[in-house]
Amino acid sequence: MRHLGIRLGFSAALVMVVTACAAPGGVDGDLTNGWSVMAAATAFEPAAGTCHGATFNAIGARSTYDELDCQLRHRTETVYVGTYESPAADAESPPAEGSAGAATAYKVCDEKTTTYVGGPWRNARLWIGVTHPTAAAWTGGSRWFRCEAVELSTVEDDGGLVQRVGSLRSVLADGTSELMLTCYAVAQDSTGAIAGMPAVACDAKHNAEYVGVWYAKDLSFPKDDATWAKFHDGCRGLIAGYVGVPNDADLQFRTGVVSLPGNADVWALGDFGVRCYLWLDGAELSSTLKGKGPKSLPIQYK
Repeated sequence: MRHLGIRLGFSAALVMVVTACAAPGGVDGDLTNGWSVMAAATAFEPAAGTCHGATFNAIGARSTYDELDCQLRHRTETVYVGTYESPAADAESPPAEGSAGAATAYKVCDEKTTTYVGGPWRNARLWIGVTHPTAAAWTGGSRWFRCEAVELSTVEDDGGLVQRVGSLRSVLADGTSELMLTCYAVAQDSTGAIAGMPAVACDAKHNAEYVGVWYAKDLSFPKDDATWAKFHDGCRGLIAGYVGVPNDADLQFRTGVVSLPGNADVWALGDFGVRCYLWLDGAELSSTLKGKGPKSLPIQYK
């Protein structure tokens, strides 16, 4: 009897299922009847003009993305968000460090940062980096890259990241920002090498001054005296124009020079900008030498 009861129960359920397949009056059986079409799924994309509490990372995971009001203390600022183009976009993974795709993104970030901050960013205590999606996000279709700008405590003495308050937007536009590179008190060690060059106001005692950026195109990253000599010659040319003295054979007897390229990593990305400084060993200047002419930078015969 128990066996028959089970079979009868199953048959009744089957009848009910079959009966339910018949549509009631006024129903057409279209389950999407009257529903709007759902939007296609979109991948996460960061926003420009945003600040972040996290330390810079070349890989931007969605889980660590945190936008902050730029008036709050933060570490980085996204000045631009771009899109990788073909052939980099066609690869199975984000551009590797030092690759052509990475170099292209860095060049875009270089230009966009200058526009965003209102002047050449290398004239200030700033550093830039490129952040790209994770490998998983790339596989999912993400092709964005973020241009990140960071304030440093110094660009001359291996400075650290500064947690700043306030946006970098147009901060260099009028040339008066405290971020601008100015004058320095160069100190030497017992061998005569530079031991440090802390920044000072140009109306304070100093012996060095920032003059601008020289671009070392068609040169390798400096590793020997011959290459460094070419860098120093390039910077001396900037010094001549900055002070207003002849760029001739006597220039080397008027001033010393400090030439500071970026590191080898950014050099590989095409960052050939070299920060240039005039340097007068033993001098105690108390004002800028900009535009002061030959009398301010006399030839030192001894």
